[in-house]
Amino acid sequence: MKLVESGVSVAEAARQLGLIEQTLRNWVETHRKKNPTTATPLSVDERARLRELERENHELRMKNEFLGKAAAFFARDYR
Repeated sequence: MKLVESGVSVAEAARQLGLIEQTLRNWVETHRKKNPTTATPLSVDERARLRELERENHELRMKNEFLGKAAAFFARDYR
């Protein structure tokens, strides 16, 4: 199914085709159930990069949370 392989969102494809989004989403889901794809296993380098990105993502989320709390603290003192 070209839609599944193209990476175009279901909403965008439905608009382009003049279909109701949920109808197209149901068709795509049915197609995926009938034609399951087996993901190729990650290579050692890809797994290492994934771990690195997950670690970086976690660190950035922690920093973002801290900065949000700091901003709220200083905003409260500013009033």
